[in-house]
Amino acid sequence: MSNEVATSSASGTLAATEPPARILVVDDVEANRESLARRLARRGHTVEVAAGGREAIDRLAADPTFDLVLLDIMMPDVDGFEVLTEVRKTRSPAELPIVMATANDKSEDVVKAMGLGANDYVTKPLDFPVVLARVQTQLALKRNIDKIRALELELSERNAALELLNDGLRAAAEKALRDLELGARVQASMMPTEAPIVEGFDFAWAFRPCEQLAGDALDICPLGRGVAGVYVLDVVGHGVASSLLSVAAMRAIGDGRSMDSMLVRADNTPTPPAEVAERLNRAFPFNVETGQFFTFFYAIVDSVAGTLRYVSAGHPGAILLPAAGGEPQLLDKSCTPIGIGDAYEDHAVPFLPGDRVYFYSDGVDEAHRLSDDDRFGAARLIAALVARQSASLQASLDGLLDDLDIWREGRASHDDVTLLAIERK
Repeated sequence: MSNEVATSSASGTLAATEPPARILVVDDVEANRESLARRLARRGHTVEVAAGGREAIDRLAADPTFDLVLLDIMMPDVDGFEVLTEVRKTRSPAELPIVMATANDKSEDVVKAMGLGANDYVTKPLDFPVVLARVQTQLALKRNIDKIRALELELSERNAALELLNDGLRAAAEKALRDLELGARVQASMMPTEAPIVEGFDFAWAFRPCEQLAGDALDICPLGRGVAGVYVLDVVGHGVASSLLSVAAMRAIGDGRSMDSMLVRADNTPTPPAEVAERLNRAFPFNVETGQFFTFFYAIVDSVAGTLRYVSAGHPGAILLPAAGGEPQLLDKSCTPIGIGDAYEDHAVPFLPGDRVYFYSDGVDEAHRLSDDDRFGAARLIAALVARQSASLQASLDGLLDDLDIWREGRASHDDVTLLAIERK
């Protein structure tokens, strides 16, 4: 029976949580190995036998699926120590438990076997309950180790998958950052970098996007001797989509130097502000899917006529500060925003030497205080500008930005902050 497989239908004798195992019984005495194989098989295990050490080595080399080996030490061809030594070259005690069988009076055999990598031992003559207890203990340890190894392998595979995912996300984030930086440079290239020379006027501005890309935009466009077109626009929302619409609107408006600019007519005269707003409204109709539209404040300042002619398409009203200490004026005659409007109307006010006018986006007057969420408001904005009326134009804007930082109490701005100021010399 040296190569027969002993099985039993009495697998119910195993605990429900203890699956049957494949066991190899190695003993040169036929009666010992057959008795042990039958008794283990009745416990629900699949048991195979080997009649000697060489056969055991060959069987274990050819079949890596055994769960445990019961190995006799004293065998005539190849003893148990040699088998143990050979097996441990390829399979660790955790991978294949080996229980050695030794004579009662051979304690030195136990020491040697354990030193060579045996997991446990039993003494002859064999006491089957003791053998079964040792076998079940080793099988339970192996099952736990197998579970740990399976979990480690699963964790390793998941970590590898996560690392690949992280690499992909990192690469995507780096690409997105490069794209944002490129987009920000494109957007910045369309903003004024230095004040244009327009007879009779000084200009100053400040621009603080709340994200890398902004929905706000501003420009100063010379339209002839002593005449300039200035505007601030604010796209609803933030981020890439708002920035794209902002850039598209700036391109459509143009700079007044080319014939396709909205700011000049075919006869090279300045386009009235209301007409500019109407043309923008037709070019950028409201998109239901994106929900995007923008507000727009455009003014033509004329040093010869001494006027400021403007249109406001849903935008916060500009603030006019008279030079002679007169009452500040809020230019708040507003129509509907670009994209959802229908008709626009021009308005004109005197713009005399020493007068200043300030345009701004709603990130200024709607700045929130951290402690009570109160808004900065138009009244505080006017008071801050009046208090700095004797300062230079740029200094008045810098001081206002400081006021906003103090007002927010350390909280970052929730919206783009855009300021544009003009002083009539």
